Amino acid sequence: MSEKIIVPNLGESINEATVGKWLKEIGDEINEDDPLVELETDKVNIEVPSPSAGILSKVNYKNGETVSVGSQLGIVEKSANKTIKKVDKIEEPKSQENKSEETKRDVSNVIKLEKEPQLFEEKDEKPIILSNELEEANTKTTEEKSEENLSPAVRKIVKEKNIDVMSIEGTGKDGRILKGDIIKLMELEPQPSERKIKFGLEEKIKMTRLRLTIAKRLKEAQQNAAMLTTFNEVNMENIIQMRQDYQKDFQERFSIKLGFMSFFVKACIVGLKNFPSINAEIRGEDIIYKNYYNISFAVGTDRGLVVPVLKNTDEMSFAEIEKNIKSLSEKARDGKLVIDDLQGGTFTISNGGVYGSMLSTPILNSPQSGVLGMHNIVERPITIDGDIVSKPIMYLALSYDHRVIDGKESVSFLKCIKEHLEDPRRLFLKI
Repeated sequence: MSEKIIVPNLGESINEATVGKWLKEIGDEINEDDPLVELETDKVNIEVPSPSAGILSKVNYKNGETVSVGSQLGIVEKSANKTIKKVDKIEEPKSQENKSEETKRDVSNVIKLEKEPQLFEEKDEKPIILSNELEEANTKTTEEKSEENLSPAVRKIVKEKNIDVMSIEGTGKDGRILKGDIIKLMELEPQPSERKIKFGLEEKIKMTRLRLTIAKRLKEAQQNAAMLTTFNEVNMENIIQMRQDYQKDFQERFSIKLGFMSFFVKACIVGLKNFPSINAEIRGEDIIYKNYYNISFAVGTDRGLVVPVLKNTDEMSFAEIEKNIKSLSEKARDGKLVIDDLQGGTFTISNGGVYGSMLSTPILNSPQSGVLGMHNIVERPITIDGDIVSKPIMYLALSYDHRVIDGKESVSFLKCIKEHLEDPRRLFLKI
């Protein structure tokens, strides 16, 4: 009896998917609910499980082909057994008598080896170098190549060009490195990259459905919204100090590290409540003001950028925010996000600082009207009461839809976030 493998419901407004890759091959034995094939949708990747135990007998679509909801992906020939298990061959236990005989042989062999050292003929075998002799040889080579034993001219070039002397075969006496060895190394023509050798001058790879969707939506955001970006800077000294002071207690109590993101989420919620237009969106000729606060946050993965959503963040504690961010980030990187994880966001935070970004102008995550860009924290000189001091500064960027949000509101929103981050006690006092 056979069982059809059907494309399941892919989520709201998603009717098609691309066959990413088959996880099983024709003829493979499979259990019920074993993942058979991975489908790529506009938002997430979905694994289709086996409808029953048996053998994968037919595949109707190849990798890269497009399928619709309800399409027949293939066929599983059902097995009479509910679960298929591969049982390794079990060796029969040896009798006590056989074990005794083997033990005797092993002991006799050991005694024989101890009494009769193995001889070798010079033409067939090489003498064994004892470990201490090998260490002495290595030490000698290292000493010969150490910078102290290099000539001043060679030492200068090595230091300026940051050259690893241990990787150079010296041509001088006892293998010493000469100036000519360094010059010869520097004159070598650069070799082509491994990718160029493997794929040639160019390589053509079809865009995944997720990458196509990212490209389409970002372009739509640029074309449809009147997008503008405003900037500010924030002194992160107090948050850094608070994390240092309470990190151990926080982690022991809640089993999660206190990161920067929970402070930013909390500060954004305060700003969104004070400036409702930042949390609104345009639908046709109407502006929809949202009185719930679902914060989307960008996560970079091997498949591309995904933006999972923290639901009802205004009702979460710092620990709950950190735990949910960790959970969703891991799901994103493992390709385990479901459609619901990506829907319903009202405002986005993008942290380019984890990759070392100093400043950027983030693109809106449509249909949202605002996105906050975080960046790296760098010690910069600032003036406080007439004195120039060094402080850990982060640049903030707020991109917004000027059709909904006026300049005054955007600047005030960003200033509100700055004030709550520079004095995080405000987040606990709710002022």
